Amino acid sequence: MKKVMVLAMAVSFVLASQAQSKSTKGSTYETALGVKVWDGGGISLKHFVSENNALEGIGYFWKQGLRITGLYEIHGDFNDAGGLKWYIGPGAHVGFYNSKNGDGTFIGLDGVLGLDYKFNGAPINLSLDWQPSFEFGTGRGFVGSWGGLGVRYTF
Repeated sequence: MKKVMVLAMAVSFVLASQAQSKSTKGSTYETALGVKVWDGGGISLKHFVSENNALEGIGYFWKQGLRITGLYEIHGDFNDAGGLKWYIGPGAHVGFYNSKNGDGTFIGLDGVLGLDYKFNGAPINLSLDWQPSFEFGTGRGFVGSWGGLGVRYTF
């Protein structure tokens, strides 16, 4: 798991060095790569497919296992709040768990509701969101404790 984190950081630094001049302009961005933290840690990659629609992939790592989540996010602007956007959308995940709540592989449906802020003139993006989910399987169900604080480098 540490090797994956180190590899992801190395790739982000290489990409960042190639995209620095593009990413420091304005309060918008096309792609961002970084970390998401809450009750564990994760790697987050977000890419806008149009002006107000983005795809986000998150790989969460914590002591009970690994969870890979894909989200489709619809973004909207706040009036007079440059760089700040709200977002909402659906998604899905697959979790590989080794916890007291049941070992195994489980799939689920996700939702997301959050805020996204891109610093004007700096290649940094912050997000804060809630990702409720419903997981299928014995002993599974609604989970309202996912989400997190994202800190990403923008391209």
